[in-house]
Amino acid sequence: MSFQVYQPLAHGITRIDTAMVRDELAACYLMEDDGECAIIETGTHHTVPIILDLLEQKGIARRQVKYVIPTHVHLDHAGGVGGLMQALPAATLLIHPRGARHMIDPSRLKAGATVVYGEAAFAEMYGDIIPVPESRVRVMHDGDQVTLVQRRLTFHDTPGHARHHFCVQDSASNGIFTGDTFGLAYPSLVTERGPFILPTTTPVQFDPPALKASIRKLLALEPERMFLTHYGLLEAPARPGERLLAMVDDYVLLAEQAEEGGDDDLMGRLEPALRDYLFAQAREHGVNLSDAALDDALGFDIHLNSQGLVVWLQQRTV
Repeated sequence: MSFQVYQPLAHGITRIDTAMVRDELAACYLMEDDGECAIIETGTHHTVPIILDLLEQKGIARRQVKYVIPTHVHLDHAGGVGGLMQALPAATLLIHPRGARHMIDPSRLKAGATVVYGEAAFAEMYGDIIPVPESRVRVMHDGDQVTLVQRRLTFHDTPGHARHHFCVQDSASNGIFTGDTFGLAYPSLVTERGPFILPTTTPVQFDPPALKASIRKLLALEPERMFLTHYGLLEAPARPGERLLAMVDDYVLLAEQAEEGGDDDLMGRLEPALRDYLFAQAREHGVNLSDAALDDALGFDIHLNSQGLVVWLQQRTV
């Protein structure tokens, strides 16, 4: 199947490519139900016109969007929130309790990202982060629900990737919008055995026991499908979920083995070890891409996940 910026799925859901870094890296979703809409995940500020263009193509008035829902405040998921809220006058931002303050005043998010990337690279990747008026923000606690006409959205607190992370269960699709909790599964790595799934441990709040508990919490809800931010629709998630749990343990073991060499060049030991591990897992899964193509697909995440594991090791010893 050729790449599509907008991919209609069943149950009134459209997958939108956020155009971050490369095609099929990050997605957000439009949900429609009898004249009311929600946007789940927003991508970066650069994604806002892509979302608005889809609304226009579908003849959806901006006032029909009732909710904007990022799963957490990492900028590939929530960087476009402020710009989107400006464009959607009737929308309410639904956000995790730990994330609300960062959407109301994103100065710390912006400063932190600018330190990591530099001003020019930050602008190229993320654009800007615009504050949201507090009056338009609604905090959603574990188990809270909202309705979109006939469908019910239930919010589940799912720490492990980040402490400010929830997942959104949709009654109409019997699906869950998983953010980063249920890992990554890129279309280019699908084989006869199904999607190749892997955990994401990006800085700075990776917590292995919490992440595994969150994955088990989602599986216990017995969903028929997951809507991944990275990337797209994943059907029959039970088996991939069990593989994901095992891989979290493998990540921890790799990090601890790298730590045995001391603090000097910990990243330099861990990143190639994680690369070798994931490449071997992909080959075992039947992925027959060249090493260069696998690097294109996974190199971005291998680097970020290695950084997150290093931070976890360092925080663990404090």
